[in-house]
Amino acid sequence: MPLRLEMRLERSRRLEYLVPVLSVLLALAVSGLLLLMTGTNPLTAYGEMFSEAFGTSYGFAEVLVKATPLILCGLGVMLAFKMLFWNIGAEGQLHMGAWGATAVVMTGWDGSPWLMVPAMVVAGMICGAIWALIPAFLKVQLNCNEIITTLLLNYVAILWVAHFIYGPWKDPESFGFPMTKQFPDGAQLLRFGDSRVHLGLVFALLAAVVLYFLQEKSRWGFEIAVTGNNPTAAEYAGMNSRRNILLVMAISGGLAGLAGMSEIAGIQLKLLKDISPHAAPYGYTAIIIAWLARRNPWGVVLVSVLMGGLYVGGETVQITMKLPVNFVLIIQALILFFVLGGDILSRYKLVYRREAPIGG
Repeated sequence: MPLRLEMRLERSRRLEYLVPVLSVLLALAVSGLLLLMTGTNPLTAYGEMFSEAFGTSYGFAEVLVKATPLILCGLGVMLAFKMLFWNIGAEGQLHMGAWGATAVVMTGWDGSPWLMVPAMVVAGMICGAIWALIPAFLKVQLNCNEIITTLLLNYVAILWVAHFIYGPWKDPESFGFPMTKQFPDGAQLLRFGDSRVHLGLVFALLAAVVLYFLQEKSRWGFEIAVTGNNPTAAEYAGMNSRRNILLVMAISGGLAGLAGMSEIAGIQLKLLKDISPHAAPYGYTAIIIAWLARRNPWGVVLVSVLMGGLYVGGETVQITMKLPVNFVLIIQALILFFVLGGDILSRYKLVYRREAPIGG
């Protein structure tokens, strides 16, 4: 083959930040072509999405509501990716965090928010961390592929939650719908003003600050970066990769668990079957966010807000322009496709080399 991929000796910093932007633009362009095929003007659709999400105070508040679990899940996935541990299980860890927080409520305890909310936070993070430690332990002890184990555990967690809301925790007054009773006032997160923005957003921003200092200012953050770039060199330098994998996944799962706790205590106020949006679950969207953000905490916050706008705007055009419910999912899939392709081209370059004829 005359065309070959060769690794770049030096990666351009400008190209590294330009690739995510171009990836999003290309994804929107291809999505626009699909809209044209359905007879919809893409500029009108995108304009409607943007104005609804960012043009009004109500729309922007809803964007922040959607961005809250995305930030927490995105930070968790980003930290694991930083170490090249491919955590695809944020969705399951989110569900287990929601289950753990609900377990505190289902004990019948009806205390003040100063006691119940911290207890729910701790329970949610512990359950999410335990769920993430299962594939981490399998990786460390048996070298099991973490992509497969984290992905499959998502379905186990979702079915685990379904068992409780269809069974022992089901509200007898829910008219047959699978859900728990509404949480008492002490188990609900504080909301700001008349909006649905809740205390979970503060949790998410604090997590971003803590992770930034851990990654950029601590020795442990340096160990994670070295292990991700060159595991052999990290082991040679005396860094304990196995311990770091377990610790990273505990934090990663804990953040996703906190996202689950925040979603049910701040928005749904009960445990339901579909904690995440069915068309584009938060845990899977976090994978796209981590890549677009270049595994940077502040990038995760920014991209999560933009993705939140995509959720809110997408819901609007589904109603006003009769677009399919999976339209947002198509855009997200195209963004991931172009991000991965662009990442390859930022690491490698296409080189044309003509093969010399045999015997020539």
